[in-house]
Formats: sequence, C-alpha cells, structure tokens
Amino acid sequence: MKRVIYILSVIFIFTANVSIASETRSFQIPRSEIVEIKDPKNQRIYPLFIKLPKSYAKNDTKKYPVIYLTDAWYTFQIVSGATRYPMNSGKMKEAIIVGISYAKGSKRDSSRVRDYTPSIDKRWQQQTGGAQQHMEFIEGSVIKYMDTNYRTDSNDRTFIGNSLGGLFGTYILLTKPTLFHNYILGSPSYWFDNKIIFKLEEQSKNRLPAMNANVFISIGERESKALESSYEMVKDARAFYEKILAWQQINLKAKIIIIPEANHQTAFPTTAIQGLHWIYKI
Repeated sequence: MKRVIYILSVIFIFTANVSIASETRSFQIPRSEIVEIKDPKNQRIYPLFIKLPKSYAKNDTKKYPVIYLTDAWYTFQIVSGATRYPMNSGKMKEAIIVGISYAKGSKRDSSRVRDYTPSIDKRWQQQTGGAQQHMEFIEGSVIKYMDTNYRTDSNDRTFIGNSLGGLFGTYILLTKPTLFHNYILGSPSYWFDNKIIFKLEEQSKNRLPAMNANVFISIGERESKALESSYEMVKDARAFYEKILAWQQINLKAKIIIIPEANHQTAFPTTAIQGLHWIYKI
C-alpha cells in the first residue's frame, strides 16, 4: 500500500511539473510590438520593433522623442534594457524606441550591406549603394508611420547606428542633416569604398544648412590595426570628428569617446547608453 502511495505521489509531482513547464512563456519586452512597413519604391517589407515609454498610456497628451535604431535584431534589445532604469527613475528623458529591422526574406547580411552603404563598390559580392533609397524610405514611410500613429515629438528624433549603421548615419548627417536632431554613430565603418565618406564630406561641407544638432561618435580603443582591427577605425573616427568641428556650425554640438579595452564586437552597448545619456540626461 505504501509503495502504491509513493508511486502515485511521484506521478502527481511529475504531472504538476509538466503542467508548470507547459505554462512557461518566453520573455517579451514590455510595451513592445512589431509592425511591418513596405517600401513603396521596391516593395521590400521591413519589420519595425516599437517600444513605448512607461508613462505613455497615462499621459495621453504628451509627445515623446523617438530613438530610431538600425540593426534592430541586435540593437533593440540592448537599448531597451540599457535605458529602462535611467528612464524609469527620471534620470533620462523617456522616449519611444524604434528598431528598423532588415528586409524580410533577405539572406545573411545582404539587407544591411545594401541599405547602409552610400556607394556602389563592385569589389563586394553583395549589392551596395542603397543608402539614399533607405534614407528616403525611413523618412517617407517609417517616420511618417510613427508620427501618424503615435504621439511623437517631430523636433526630437535620434538616430543610432553601429558599424555600417554608423556609416549610414554619417551619410544622413551629410546629405539630410535635419532629418534627425541627434546622431549616435558607433564604430562607424568609414573605411568602406576607400573612405568615400570623406570625399562626400568634402563635397557637402559648404552646402550644409544651419544645423541644430548633437553628434556623438564612439569607438572601441582596440579598433585599430595595432590591436584587433583590419582598419584604422579609431584614427578615422577622430578625423571625422575634427571635420565636424571645422564646420563651425554654431548650434552643432559634437563629442567623441574612445572606449577603453573595447573592440568592434563589444563597443556598442557603451556607445548607446553613453550617447543617450549625453543627449537625454535630466
């Protein structure tokens, strides 16, 4: 009789554990959703990862800054987590976070290589040179969608891009600087296509409109040939920062930080939170 009771007890415990396991759900970022936006010029579909601030539902008249991220699968989780405490504790302005993902159906890094590069470089196997089209898509479709469907502050948009995303952000800064008020450029790949971004800067600098903007450049100290990089990325980042200062734009603020011990794989989390703290600290 005792053995029967023991066996029944084991079965009950096992069944209870299975029931608990079956109710376990995957983690989800609070107040977030995914919507899909189509680029009308090429019919590509881009998922947007959207997270609303904690106070958004309660303050039904307040408009919020919007932080736009490239490489959403990587950056959205990092920026959401890193800003949670400072925003919720009142040390940083609350903002809507929007991660712009890659085109649906794209393979490997083909979408980012195409969309984030400013020129056609035939040395690459992937298609390059789609930055202008992608910028137009972000302005005409992504930003328009956000401004239409959410309470956004259209005068306070932040761009965050890393690596090729940092190159893309620099392209926007040089060709349509007023699209965003703040630019956070992490480990920018200025080496692309024989440093063509510096040629673009030379062509654009005398045509830049009056800017009221903040530009934050950040890079890991190990992103140099002497340490871990195939390119002199630290040197290039410093050079572009010096060019920004030479523009002598009265209402343009710029800052650069070199992150100790960081390399190309580890610099971005620090870039994102330090850049946002510089821009949105209270």
